Amino acid sequence: MDAWLLEYLPILIFLGIASAIAVIAIAASWLVARQKPDSEKAAAYECGFDPFGDARSKFDVRFYLVAILFIIFDLEVAFLFPWAVALGKLGLFGFWSMMAFLGVLTIGFVYEWRKGALEWE
Repeated sequence: MDAWLLEYLPILIFLGIASAIAVIAIAASWLVARQKPDSEKAAAYECGFDPFGDARSKFDVRFYLVAILFIIFDLEVAFLFPWAVALGKLGLFGFWSMMAFLGVLTIGFVYEWRKGALEWE
């Protein structure tokens, strides 16, 4: 049992050193860079005037729809790269499997196109 626990000693030492370095870095930044905010530091700086509306406004659902569609089609296209690299080893079965995958991708794309999800108006 002691030999088993002895194998974990380097991990424990590593965690101790990492924790000590983190605490030292945080303490050093707190000691060296004491911040005294004033009205000038708290002022709006991006566009030069105070905000005139709430930053938590509602977005149109089309923003989310376009983002989800982009992620879906982008990830599906990302599967083409490993397939292209390994196509020689996959053979005919791998080729037709990817053709079925691309067929489903095309059907989904046409469906979204017909439903008007890609139209912005």
